[in-house]
Amino acid sequence: MTDPIADYLTRLRNAISAGHRVVEIPSSRLKQEITKVLFDKGYILNYKFEDVDECRAIIKVALKYDLAQKTNAIKALKRVSRPGLRRYVGYRDLPRVLNGLGIAILSTSKGVMTDKEARDLKVGGEVLCYIY
Repeated sequence: MTDPIADYLTRLRNAISAGHRVVEIPSSRLKQEITKVLFDKGYILNYKFEDVDECRAIIKVALKYDLAQKTNAIKALKRVSRPGLRRYVGYRDLPRVLNGLGIAILSTSKGVMTDKEARDLKVGGEVLCYIY
């Protein structure tokens, strides 16, 4: 697999379109940090990190739905930086997703965080994805 973050986002996107409650994703440290950011910002209901065996781990993500309107908390997931073309930004040029209604997830020297947190800490980094 050449782009595990794109695979992570695609698995989430496919589970949302199929109406699944829980999705299992192969784990890595970066995917775990992205999952924590999604949980902190209220885009997913819950998550759990599980070890299948010594060399394999998975992330179980419980998706968040509004049952009355039958909609998901996540409307769109868009990969920005990819292995063929990395997107790096300084803290002055951090993107605003949907004029502040969505989030951009960045990988910075201080860890994985949203664009708002990076703006407050005045750090730039690699823009991983947009979520709204």
